Amino acid sequence: MDRTILHCDCNSFYASVETLLDPSLADGPSAVCGDPESRHGIILAKNEQAKKYGVKTAETIWQAKRKCPELRLVAPHREEYVKFSRRCNELYLQYTDLVDPFGIDESFLDVTGSLHLFGTGAEIADELRRRMRQEIGLTISVGVSFNRAFAKLGSDYKKPDGTTVFSRENYRETVWPLPADTLLYVGKRAMDRLERLGVRTIGDLAACEPALMHSVFGKMGDTLLRYARGEDDERVHSFYEEREVKSVGNSMTFAHNLVGEDECRMGLTALCDNVGRRLRGRGLMCQTVQLIIRDPDFKNRSRQTTLERPTNSTRALIEASMALLRANWTQGRPVRLLSVTATGLLPETQACEQLSLFDAAGAAASREKQHQLDQTVDELRRRFGDRSVVFAHSVRKTEGKNEKTKKMP
Repeated sequence: MDRTILHCDCNSFYASVETLLDPSLADGPSAVCGDPESRHGIILAKNEQAKKYGVKTAETIWQAKRKCPELRLVAPHREEYVKFSRRCNELYLQYTDLVDPFGIDESFLDVTGSLHLFGTGAEIADELRRRMRQEIGLTISVGVSFNRAFAKLGSDYKKPDGTTVFSRENYRETVWPLPADTLLYVGKRAMDRLERLGVRTIGDLAACEPALMHSVFGKMGDTLLRYARGEDDERVHSFYEEREVKSVGNSMTFAHNLVGEDECRMGLTALCDNVGRRLRGRGLMCQTVQLIIRDPDFKNRSRQTTLERPTNSTRALIEASMALLRANWTQGRPVRLLSVTATGLLPETQACEQLSLFDAAGAAASREKQHQLDQTVDELRRRFGDRSVVFAHSVRKTEGKNEKTKKMP
């Protein structure tokens, strides 16, 4: 028996919440953005009226205002977004406990076990859309399918406030003609590579040889091929299920561009301090460190390195991040954002057992001393507050905005 998967996506979520907080915003084009007086002046979200003027997410405020001079700008109220997100999921949970948030404004639902109570997948989707409008004041678009990938595609297909069904019977006629970059995880870079292979539609992608896709994209190529062929079997997790932590990371957009190694070290020190402390708090070590660098033109460069030995040492994370920066960034080129992510996680006890087999006594003693120092700093902060101990390299130029936390434990 096929599953019945829904993907519910709130339409213009941030802008819609802001309109509920200030109904006058519904009278014309509006957008949520950072402080127009600071470097955080980009568009985070826009309402339907602003979309008609061509206002786009992530463009600068001045670009948006040039397209739409009467655009009203509002600062984000993140705590309200969290509250509304929680209310949306509470509504979904009335139909199934298999509610798997995919972001603050979207969730997957597996309603296979609820069909005998609430009707077909499409009927449940329509009821959720109606109740969302009436009880919460938001609109959602819902995709209904027999797997997650096609359900996600369906919620993007008909916006705003629509229901789309991609079934086992119709997906070849409805899904395969769509552009390949409408499929989950096919971004701009992936699409550029697919076009060089002559792949333009999801159907073209489905017809590719598995060996070719694997040679070009690795494991992600295997995944994309399964998605295009309707073979995605990833399950929808229970809302109450404890999730495995796969990565721990932090990123920061800086109030002023960082220029030079010293300033970048300040930023990386603050980020690695946060990541290391959270790893230790969960009793984890990482085997890989990923660094993302964004320039003032919003172009990202992502690099990662596999460590010689697992670590949760703040100093080791700083050294690995700085090595990536030196190897992959032109000295003197300005930096707008830095992100550090620890991946390849494993329990601290397991990592220590591995290290003891190969470590020289001196190296092990040095790391133990560093571990004790980290633990002492963590304990001081728990007792006297986060600012009771700070790294010297992080006290200047790190007045940025904590932009994103990945898989926070």
